[in-house]
Amino acid sequence: MDTQLKMINEKTKDMRDAKHTSAALICEYMKSNGIQDKKIEIHDGDLKIYEKKEYSPLTYSYIEECLDKIITNKSQVEYILKFLKENREIKTVQDIRRNFKK
Repeated sequence: MDTQLKMINEKTKDMRDAKHTSAALICEYMKSNGIQDKKIEIHDGDLKIYEKKEYSPLTYSYIEECLDKIITNKSQVEYILKFLKENREIKTVQDIRRNFKK
């Protein structure tokens, strides 16, 4: 199962990359030909350009950066970060790990 999951994840990544590349090419084509407001008919629907927001991950370094902007006392920022790290919900489960031979 581990091998199959690894292969599926690699294939998924490749497909995501190919989709991203294709989407970028299609968007560029539509923009350069002045048809960004039109739909492109395909066999089971249509394609249309839209804008979406992509948010960066919510990391401790990002939280620290934001807190530094609103709290001038560095020790309070450190206290808040320490509190967040120490009070995360932790769930312990048993699992099997496979080690690949090199």
